Amino acid sequence: MFTITKQPQTESAYVLNDTQSQSSLTVYPSRGGIITSWKVNDRELMYLDVDRFNEDPSLSVRGGFPILFPICGNLPDNAYSIGDKQYSLKQHGFGRELPWTVTHQSTTTDASLTVTLESNDATRAVYPFDFSVSFTYRISGGELAIDQTYTNKSATPMPFSSGLHPYFLAPDKNSLTFEIPAASYTEKQTGETHPFAGKFDFSQTEIDAAFTTITGTVATVKDASQNLTLTMTSSENYRTIVFWTVEDKNFYCLEPWTAPRNSLNTGTDLLYVAPGETLTTKVTFAAKFN
Repeated sequence: MFTITKQPQTESAYVLNDTQSQSSLTVYPSRGGIITSWKVNDRELMYLDVDRFNEDPSLSVRGGFPILFPICGNLPDNAYSIGDKQYSLKQHGFGRELPWTVTHQSTTTDASLTVTLESNDATRAVYPFDFSVSFTYRISGGELAIDQTYTNKSATPMPFSSGLHPYFLAPDKNSLTFEIPAASYTEKQTGETHPFAGKFDFSQTEIDAAFTTITGTVATVKDASQNLTLTMTSSENYRTIVFWTVEDKNFYCLEPWTAPRNSLNTGTDLLYVAPGETLTTKVTFAAKFN
């Protein structure tokens, strides 16, 4: 049976449930449309810094599934230009910071919740386009599907990149092995390119690795410490995968991005939506306990 319940907290959370598989998903529309919890077989898969989340809403959330829009990563000096006018966007854009509105929910064939972000005066000041963006979260069994639509309500083509920044629990990161459809990655701190054979050196203070020459749409993480296999499948719009973690924290981030950092300036893999048109993307995560 599929259910959706609204929790009576100060900032209402919606909890999606699949009772047969003991799976659930918790979404806070007013906090950037973020997923804060995903459980399968009643086991939590996500990391969340609860104190940071509860005590200071002005801080970016460290945990869950933050939404990246209309850019992924950072821009040099936070600046980009359209025509002869310069604008400023903070790292990962504003999608994760603004309240989203619940626009649809269903418990017919799965538990699904749609949240929508509309352009406003504040967004137009830093990103001069009228838009409507919707994320539909669906759970069934051990699968979480995230369907997305990007509608351009402006009179000119709308450029953007989009992504997700999921924080997955990892009690023992040294037990992780990865299958990523790329032979190498570029390190953010040094700009150096390194070959990749399925493992990272977790003795480093931070790992920020961008796989920008991916050759497929499926990435897999095996966590021997939890007997867990996590599979991420993305639509072909996603051309970059970023891996990020920091020392002494029990999480890793496996991030599907449609374009690399600074794409609003370089144009690399940048997506465009024609006036009055809608572009769709999808990312699916599947969790299986061995």
